[in-house]
Amino acid sequence: MFGEISDRYDLLNRLLSAGTDVAWRNLAVREALRPSDRRVVDLACGTGDLALALRRKAHPACTVVGMDFTAPMLRIAQRKGARNPAGSVHWVEGDGLRLPLPSGSVDLVTIAFGIRNMESLEGALREIHRVLRPGGRLAVLEFSRPGNKLVETLYYPYFLHVLPRLGALISNRSAYLYLPQSVLHFPGRRELARIMKREGFGRVRHCALSFGIAALHIGDKLPERPS
Repeated sequence: MFGEISDRYDLLNRLLSAGTDVAWRNLAVREALRPSDRRVVDLACGTGDLALALRRKAHPACTVVGMDFTAPMLRIAQRKGARNPAGSVHWVEGDGLRLPLPSGSVDLVTIAFGIRNMESLEGALREIHRVLRPGGRLAVLEFSRPGNKLVETLYYPYFLHVLPRLGALISNRSAYLYLPQSVLHFPGRRELARIMKREGFGRVRHCALSFGIAALHIGDKLPERPS
Protein backbone atom coordinates (compact mmCIF):
# COMPACT_ATOMS: atom_id res chain seq x y z
CA MET A 1 0.00 0.00 0.00
CA PHE A 2 2.75 2.46 0.92
CA GLY A 3 4.65 1.57 -2.23
CA GLU A 4 1.59 2.45 -4.29
CA ILE A 5 1.23 5.93 -2.76
CA SER A 6 4.94 6.78 -2.59
CA ASP A 7 4.98 9.09 -5.63
CA ARG A 8 2.22 11.31 -4.17
CA TYR A 9 3.05 10.85 -0.49
CA ASP A 10 4.85 14.17 0.07
CA LEU A 11 2.28 16.19 -1.88
CA LEU A 12 -0.61 14.73 0.10
CA ASN A 13 1.18 15.24 3.41
CA ARG A 14 1.64 18.94 2.66
CA LEU A 15 -1.92 19.40 1.38
CA LEU A 16 -3.79 17.40 4.00
CA SER A 17 -1.88 18.89 6.94
CA ALA A 18 -1.59 22.40 5.44
CA GLY A 19 2.17 22.09 5.95
CA THR A 20 1.87 21.40 9.67
CA ASP A 21 3.69 18.07 9.34
CA VAL A 22 6.91 19.99 8.57
CA ALA A 23 6.60 21.94 11.83
CA TRP A 24 5.92 18.73 13.75
CA ARG A 25 9.07 17.09 12.41
CA ASN A 26 11.18 20.16 13.16
CA LEU A 27 9.88 20.14 16.73
CA ALA A 28 10.77 16.46 17.08
CA VAL A 29 14.33 17.22 15.98
CA ARG A 30 14.67 20.10 18.44
CA GLU A 31 13.30 18.09 21.35
CA ALA A 32 15.03 14.75 20.69
CA LEU A 33 18.44 15.39 19.14
CA ARG A 34 21.38 16.06 21.47
CA PRO A 35 24.75 17.55 20.48
CA SER A 36 26.50 14.41 21.75
CA ASP A 37 24.52 12.02 19.52
CA ARG A 38 26.79 10.26 17.06
CA ARG A 39 24.56 7.51 15.64
CA VAL A 40 20.95 8.32 14.80
CA VAL A 41 18.38 6.08 13.12
CA ASP A 42 15.11 7.36 11.67
CA LEU A 43 12.94 4.27 11.53
CA ALA A 44 10.06 3.98 9.05
CA CYS A 45 11.69 6.96 7.37
CA GLY A 46 9.36 6.98 4.37
CA THR A 47 10.50 9.55 1.83
CA GLY A 48 13.18 10.83 4.19
CA ASP A 49 11.94 14.17 5.52
CA LEU A 50 12.74 13.54 9.18
CA ALA A 51 16.06 11.83 8.46
CA LEU A 52 17.13 14.82 6.35
CA ALA A 53 15.99 17.27 9.06
CA LEU A 54 18.10 15.31 11.56
CA ARG A 55 21.07 15.42 9.20
CA ARG A 56 20.81 19.21 8.97
CA LYS A 57 20.90 19.66 12.75
CA ALA A 58 23.13 16.79 13.88
CA HIS A 59 26.83 17.12 14.66
CA PRO A 60 28.95 16.77 11.48
CA ALA A 61 30.51 13.60 12.94
CA CYS A 62 27.09 12.03 13.51
CA THR A 63 25.99 9.14 11.28
CA VAL A 64 22.32 9.41 10.29
CA VAL A 65 20.54 6.30 8.99
CA GLY A 66 17.11 6.36 7.34
CA MET A 67 15.49 2.93 7.45
CA ASP A 68 12.24 1.74 5.90
CA PHE A 69 10.53 -1.48 4.86
CA THR A 70 9.18 -0.03 1.59
CA ALA A 71 11.66 0.16 -1.29
CA PRO A 72 9.73 2.75 -3.41
CA MET A 73 9.70 5.15 -0.45
CA LEU A 74 13.45 4.68 0.03
CA ARG A 75 14.15 5.40 -3.64
CA ILE A 76 12.44 8.79 -3.28
CA ALA A 77 14.37 9.43 -0.06
CA GLN A 78 17.63 8.64 -1.85
CA ARG A 79 16.84 11.13 -4.62
CA LYS A 80 16.01 13.83 -2.08
CA GLY A 81 19.12 12.98 -0.06
CA ALA A 82 21.35 13.39 -3.11
CA ARG A 83 20.30 17.06 -3.20
CA ASN A 84 20.86 17.64 0.53
CA PRO A 85 23.68 20.16 1.13
CA ALA A 86 24.00 19.24 4.82
CA GLY A 87 25.61 15.88 4.12
CA SER A 88 24.67 12.31 3.39
CA VAL A 89 22.14 10.02 5.00
CA HIS A 90 22.64 6.25 4.83
CA TRP A 91 19.44 4.71 3.45
CA VAL A 92 18.76 1.12 4.53
CA GLU A 93 15.89 -1.23 3.76
CA GLY A 94 14.98 -2.87 7.04
CA ASP A 95 12.20 -4.34 9.18
CA GLY A 96 11.28 -2.45 12.35
CA LEU A 97 10.69 -5.73 14.18
CA ARG A 98 14.11 -7.14 13.21
CA LEU A 99 16.48 -4.20 13.03
CA PRO A 100 19.78 -5.02 11.27
CA LEU A 101 21.74 -3.23 14.01
CA PRO A 102 23.89 -4.40 16.92
CA SER A 103 22.54 -4.15 20.44
CA GLY A 104 23.45 -0.95 22.27
CA SER A 105 24.78 0.76 19.14
CA VAL A 106 22.45 3.76 18.63
CA ASP A 107 22.14 7.10 20.45
CA LEU A 108 18.75 8.16 19.09
CA VAL A 109 15.91 6.41 17.27
CA THR A 110 13.13 8.52 15.79
CA ILE A 111 9.95 7.30 14.15
CA ALA A 112 7.38 9.64 12.61
CA PHE A 113 3.91 8.38 11.67
CA GLY A 114 5.18 4.83 11.37
CA ILE A 115 4.93 3.02 14.67
CA ARG A 116 1.17 2.50 14.39
CA ASN A 117 1.82 0.61 11.14
CA MET A 118 4.08 -1.96 12.82
CA GLU A 119 2.67 -5.47 13.08
CA SER A 120 3.44 -5.34 16.81
CA LEU A 121 3.77 -2.05 18.71
CA GLU A 122 5.35 -3.79 21.68
CA GLY A 123 7.69 -5.78 19.45
CA ALA A 124 8.89 -2.60 17.74
CA LEU A 125 9.47 -0.88 21.08
CA ARG A 126 11.44 -3.87 22.39
CA GLU A 127 13.60 -3.94 19.27
CA ILE A 128 14.25 -0.19 19.48
CA HIS A 129 15.14 -0.58 23.16
CA ARG A 130 17.60 -3.33 22.23
CA VAL A 131 19.57 -1.25 19.73
CA LEU A 132 19.73 1.87 21.90
CA ARG A 133 22.73 2.34 24.16
CA PRO A 134 22.10 2.99 27.86
CA GLY A 135 21.06 6.63 27.97
CA GLY A 136 19.88 6.46 24.36
CA ARG A 137 16.64 8.08 23.35
CA LEU A 138 13.47 7.23 21.44
CA ALA A 139 11.25 9.93 19.90
CA VAL A 140 7.85 8.91 18.52
CA LEU A 141 5.87 11.41 16.44
CA GLU A 142 2.43 10.05 15.69
CA PHE A 143 -1.16 10.97 15.01
CA SER A 144 -3.38 10.99 18.06
CA ARG A 145 -6.96 11.64 19.12
CA PRO A 146 -7.70 15.18 20.31
CA GLY A 147 -9.59 14.26 23.47
CA ASN A 148 -11.41 17.59 23.38
CA LYS A 149 -15.07 17.38 22.40
CA LEU A 150 -15.15 20.70 20.55
CA VAL A 151 -12.01 19.91 18.56
CA GLU A 152 -13.29 16.41 17.79
CA THR A 153 -16.59 17.82 16.53
CA LEU A 154 -14.69 19.93 14.01
CA TYR A 155 -11.87 17.52 13.24
CA TYR A 156 -13.45 14.07 12.86
CA PRO A 157 -15.75 14.93 9.92
CA TYR A 158 -12.66 16.08 8.01
CA PHE A 159 -10.47 13.20 9.17
CA LEU A 160 -13.00 10.43 8.59
CA HIS A 161 -14.82 11.67 5.48
CA VAL A 162 -13.09 14.54 3.68
CA LEU A 163 -9.52 13.23 3.92
CA PRO A 164 -10.25 9.85 2.22
CA ARG A 165 -12.02 11.64 -0.64
CA LEU A 166 -9.11 14.01 -1.17
CA GLY A 167 -6.74 11.05 -1.03
CA ALA A 168 -8.80 9.25 -3.66
CA LEU A 169 -8.66 12.25 -6.00
CA ILE A 170 -4.88 12.55 -5.83
CA SER A 171 -3.64 9.09 -4.91
CA ASN A 172 -5.06 5.86 -3.46
CA ARG A 173 -8.43 5.85 -1.70
CA SER A 174 -7.78 2.66 0.29
CA ALA A 175 -4.61 4.12 1.84
CA TYR A 176 -6.48 7.19 3.05
CA LEU A 177 -9.33 5.09 4.36
CA TYR A 178 -6.73 3.09 6.27
CA LEU A 179 -5.15 6.20 7.81
CA PRO A 180 -8.05 7.37 10.01
CA GLN A 181 -8.97 3.82 10.98
CA SER A 182 -5.39 3.06 12.05
CA VAL A 183 -5.34 6.21 14.19
CA LEU A 184 -8.65 5.42 15.86
CA HIS A 185 -7.38 1.95 16.81
CA PHE A 186 -3.97 3.18 18.02
CA PRO A 187 -3.40 3.82 21.75
CA GLY A 188 -4.01 7.35 22.98
CA ARG A 189 -1.25 9.59 24.29
CA ARG A 190 -1.32 8.41 27.91
CA GLU A 191 -1.70 4.76 26.99
CA LEU A 192 1.25 4.93 24.58
CA ALA A 193 3.35 6.50 27.36
CA ARG A 194 2.38 3.59 29.66
CA ILE A 195 3.31 1.03 27.01
CA MET A 196 6.69 2.68 26.47
CA LYS A 197 7.37 2.51 30.21
CA ARG A 198 6.28 -1.12 30.30
CA GLU A 199 8.76 -1.92 27.52
CA GLY A 200 11.67 -0.49 29.49
CA PHE A 201 11.77 3.23 28.68
CA GLY A 202 12.18 5.75 31.48
CA ARG A 203 11.62 9.48 31.81
CA VAL A 204 8.78 9.15 29.29
CA ARG A 205 7.15 12.46 28.47
CA HIS A 206 4.67 13.49 25.81
CA CYS A 207 3.08 16.62 24.44
CA ALA A 208 -0.01 17.16 22.32
CA LEU A 209 0.46 19.00 19.02
CA SER A 210 -2.09 21.02 17.05
CA PHE A 211 -4.95 20.62 19.54
CA GLY A 212 -4.08 16.96 20.06
CA ILE A 213 -4.33 15.63 16.50
CA ALA A 214 -0.69 14.54 16.83
CA ALA A 215 1.64 13.88 19.73
CA LEU A 216 5.36 13.68 20.42
CA HIS A 217 6.55 11.03 22.90
CA ILE A 218 10.15 10.90 24.14
CA GLY A 219 11.62 8.19 26.34
CA ASP A 220 15.12 7.22 27.38
CA LYS A 221 16.78 3.85 27.85
CA LEU A 222 17.87 4.12 31.46
CA PRO A 223 21.48 3.20 32.26
CA GLU A 224 21.78 -0.21 33.85
CA ARG A 225 22.44 -0.14 37.56
CA PRO A 226 25.45 -2.13 38.76
CA SER A 227 24.40 -5.33 40.51
